[in-house]
Amino acid sequence: MAAVSILSSEDPFLCSICLDMFTDPVTIPCGHNFCKNCITEHWNTNNQYLCPMCKKVFNTRPELHVNTLISGMIAQFRQSAQQKASNSSDQQVSKPGEVPCDVCTGTKLKALKSCLGCLVSYCETHLEPHLTASRLKRHQLIDPVENLEGRMCREHDKPLELFCKTDQTCVCMLCTVLDHKMHDVVSLKEEHEGKKAELGKTGAEIQQMIQKRRLKIQDIKHSVGLSEEDADREIAEGVQVFTSLKESVERGQYDDILVINKLVS
Repeated sequence: MAAVSILSSEDPFLCSICLDMFTDPVTIPCGHNFCKNCITEHWNTNNQYLCPMCKKVFNTRPELHVNTLISGMIAQFRQSAQQKASNSSDQQVSKPGEVPCDVCTGTKLKALKSCLGCLVSYCETHLEPHLTASRLKRHQLIDPVENLEGRMCREHDKPLELFCKTDQTCVCMLCTVLDHKMHDVVSLKEEHEGKKAELGKTGAEIQQMIQKRRLKIQDIKHSVGLSEEDADREIAEGVQVFTSLKESVERGQYDDILVINKLVS
């Protein structure tokens, strides 16, 4: 029970470098824990072998060994969280077109939020650390979206939260004080609402144009229909006149034949 209560907080099992749960946790001589890859990369990019937490410097590079105790407890927590996610009736399996949870293994659940700090989408269960852990609470959560990398400024590695109307492009906070210092910049939400209203107005105008065009087509069809009826009527009258004329000629010829026959006899 003690292990469960400790694991439920999860904060002690977050790496202070990547701010995520430990992967292959290692303990360095000062007693602090990190992901093996995180501390390795940290030391590879610095001139000194120091602890990112307490800043203690080591004369020689410490040999790293995975802390099996912490690793086992994290594995237990992950398994418990996955089981909880699988048994939860409130959570839904991700469907085509929906954003899946990036942490779920096996069956992917529908993501509840996406984190711009981690560039990861989380289901309800895996989102919990961001709501309880003090370090992760500072991360910006948004509605679940795909392609999170595309929402980050490539130059400053900050979220694209603003829109530069001068250059018609999305920018981050640092962009507004550097490359776009004197430009007309608004929030993405404000620009979205403006574009949405503009699109709605354009859509209404297009619908009116379509309706007018349909009415015009109906008028043309009606006019063509009337012309066809007039032509049919004229043809019918012409045929009738021709038939009457033919019958009249035939009757005249018949009368002439009778007269000739009488004269001959």
